[in-house]
Amino acid sequence: MEAGSKNTGSAGGAEKKLLSVQNLRVSYHTYAGEVQSVRGVSFDLEEGSALAIVGESGCGKSVTARSIMGLIKPPAGEIKPGSRIFYRGEDIVQYDRKKLEQYRGGECAIVFQDALAALNPTMRVGKQIMENLIAHRHMGKQEALREAVEMLRRVGIPEPEKRVRQYPHQFSGGMRQRVMIAIAFACDPKLLICDEPTTALDVTIQGQILDIIKDLQKKHRTSVILITHDLGVVANIAREIAVMYAGMIVERGSSEDIFYRPRHPYTWALIRSVPRLDDENKAELESIPGTPPDLIDPPKGCPFCTRCRYCMDICREEMPENADFGAGHTASCWLHHPLAPKVEMPDYEKEDRQ
Repeated sequence: MEAGSKNTGSAGGAEKKLLSVQNLRVSYHTYAGEVQSVRGVSFDLEEGSALAIVGESGCGKSVTARSIMGLIKPPAGEIKPGSRIFYRGEDIVQYDRKKLEQYRGGECAIVFQDALAALNPTMRVGKQIMENLIAHRHMGKQEALREAVEMLRRVGIPEPEKRVRQYPHQFSGGMRQRVMIAIAFACDPKLLICDEPTTALDVTIQGQILDIIKDLQKKHRTSVILITHDLGVVANIAREIAVMYAGMIVERGSSEDIFYRPRHPYTWALIRSVPRLDDENKAELESIPGTPPDLIDPPKGCPFCTRCRYCMDICREEMPENADFGAGHTASCWLHHPLAPKVEMPDYEKEDRQ
């Protein structure tokens, strides 16, 4: 390990890079001041791979997703100068309106958390799928209708010939989320962003929705970014995980690294807050004390310092650089500096073996 080295690349770098986010900074201008929602986020995504971005509510996950979709609207929202979002080598931050319309829905699609709010309540679900097909695949109405029925069938909606003519309010929450996935995959996008797609659903339906996304991803070789606050839903779908806190990525690595060999105190706290079925003692889940920092006036040091049991004086004064543990696993924490006090790192892989 070498403290201070920087590595924003992905594990498995031999694959072709589809998306590269570089120094993304996004602010929202409010009556109270400028909220620095995203503060220097960088990551790469390979073709056909899946990345999960996890963290508490308000950490900047959804703003990052909306930035990649080109949905940050001035003057309220602003992508700061110097931010770069390269899709197949082109910076979408520089796209004009026409190019953005071609990109959204055709190349990149999103599944929102609240399907009822995202779907048009006055339009039949079949027509909402057809709109994408007509606009991006230039189908005629009859061909688009047949394809809409087929997409509903693929996402597991029974009697698709009948349901294609119904309105969103006639579907359950899980079925509406399936409709959203059908709309997203209709034009065979190369990049799919799932923004908390299972939050409002019960556990059984959550598993079904994640299985649909996973199956379609493999079939279409779609790259997926899964946004969630729940580490429990990402293990079977994401090969890599980025942990966000206060608008920054504080740890990044493979799913095995994050779950078994985490190297940031915030990641440790997230893992300890996930319920385990094999916990015989039924121990009380740990919570993270305190509250996230105010992003109108963010701290100059590590953003997690006020809630971290290992906080040192330097943590309050200066932001740590990334420590590189190899194979794309990095963490931004002063504990990995050679002069820092020795702290025993958790080894959850060893605990599972025991």
